[in-house]
Formats: sequence, structure tokens, C-alpha cells
Amino acid sequence: MPRKAKVTTAKGIEFLKQTLAEKLREQIIQGHLAPGQRIVEAFWAQRFGVAQTSVREAINLLIADGFVTKASGRSARVTNYSAEDVAQVYELRGALEGLAARLATERRADLTRLRESVDAMEKAIRHGQIRRLLEADLDFHLRLCELSGNRTLFTQARGLLVPLFAFVAMRAARARQQAGAWEADLVRHSRMVDVIGEGDAAAAEFLVRATLIRFAQRAGEIWETEKPGQRKAARSSRSS
Repeated sequence: MPRKAKVTTAKGIEFLKQTLAEKLREQIIQGHLAPGQRIVEAFWAQRFGVAQTSVREAINLLIADGFVTKASGRSARVTNYSAEDVAQVYELRGALEGLAARLATERRADLTRLRESVDAMEKAIRHGQIRRLLEADLDFHLRLCELSGNRTLFTQARGLLVPLFAFVAMRAARARQQAGAWEADLVRHSRMVDVIGEGDAAAAEFLVRATLIRFAQRAGEIWETEKPGQRKAARSSRSS
């Protein structure tokens, strides 16, 4: 059994938490911790040679990043969604992001940051960086909601988007999806920015809602084409 690391300074403690969170995130991304699987603090403390408290703090960072969920009085588990869950999230996303587009258009918001996100997505696709692509995609939708100027809308949207995109990152890694598969979506993101910039609030809301419906359909198609063995593994992990 490895000796537990001793960290005393505040800076050292923070670095340890971040390091452990990154190690656990990689375990999740690579599929060693499956969606729905319970994260046993004592096991990972022994595995990494650290105190159990340090693992718990690292898990809290992953909860904030959307990779882990923890209900009151329950163990932490890797974020998981059923096909029905995903469909319902997209329904609500369409309403929230459509409204965000309307409000951003009415406010004549500066769209520079949205265009920067699209540029980052394009660069990630060009270099085949799937994880960076998903980060930029998430950033786009968070920025859109932020540009609405409605803090409540942004808070609600963030609560939906962060765990959803974390789950997508897990699935993409498990399925070994390539960044190029998102090229058509890049065009749709660019079009959303253009329509918001044209100043027609109703058209912007309509387009964003319609685009989210398309994204939901695509998510459903990907779900349906997942190999039966992968679905079986996911169901097994939920009972762990």
C-alpha cells in the first residue's frame, strides 16, 4: 500500500485536489469509471496513496464540472443519462436557448465571444481535437445564455449544459468519435450567430429552437446506433 501524501500548505492542498480531480476525470473519460458507477472514496484514496478527504474534495470539483452527481445522503456517481433524459434536456434547452437568442438580439449584444467560440470549434475540428471541440461547443452555448442578460436563465442553462456536455465527452471517448463528425454542427453554430446579428429577435429565437431540435435528433440517432454491448455495460454500471 503506497504511503499517503502529506500536503500542508494551502497551495499544496489545492494542487493535490486539482491533480486528483484530473486523474479521476481521466478514469471517467477513458471509461474505467462508467456512467452511473459509484465512486468509492476509500478505494481511490488507497489507489492514489492519499487521504480519503482529499478524494472527497476532488470529487466535489468533478461535481462542479458535471462529471459526477451526488444526491443528498447518497454516494457520488459518474454522471449518467438515459435516452429519455437526453430528450427532455434538449426540450428545455430549446426553450431556454431560444429565449436567450431573442433577448441577446433585442439587447444588441456584442457577439464577439460567440464568434470566438465558433473559431475555437473550427480549429479543434481541423486538428482532430474532440475534447477541445466539446469544450468550445459548451462555451458557445453558455456564452449565448449569458448574452441574454438574464441571470436566472443563465443559471438554469448552466445546470443543464455542464453535466450534459460532460456526459457527451464520456460517450465520445468511449465510442472513439472523431472531431470531424461535428463539422455540420459548426455551420449551424455560425448560422445562429449570423441570425442574432441580423437583429430580428423572433427569427433568432425560431432558428435556435429549430437548431436545438436538430441537435436533439442527432443525439437520438447516436444513442440508437450505440452497440448493444455498450448499452449493456452502461446498465450494469448503474447497478454498481
